[in-house]
Amino acid sequence: MTDWDDEIDLRRRAERAADAKLALRAHVFSYLLVVGGLLALNLVTSPGYLWVGWVAFGWGIGVVSHAAAVYLPARSGRERLIQAEMARLRDERR
Repeated sequence: MTDWDDEIDLRRRAERAADAKLALRAHVFSYLLVVGGLLALNLVTSPGYLWVGWVAFGWGIGVVSHAAAVYLPARSGRERLIQAEMARLRDERR
């Protein structure tokens, strides 16, 4: 691989990481907006029972797992297989 190819690969990885972070930001924003609206609705219609907590909890699990996928250093099994296959293909070229 040339330096140029390395730069292109690095750029693609950086774009993928930036896109994932932007998607998480949009997910958190929509979560806060919708749960906030539902909380207002809940307090107006049935203040004696905060059912919005169930929505916030369920959707919150999704937000937390999305954040974990974006920020936790996960070298997934798929990534390991891709790297191994790329190494094998490079060796075949020689």
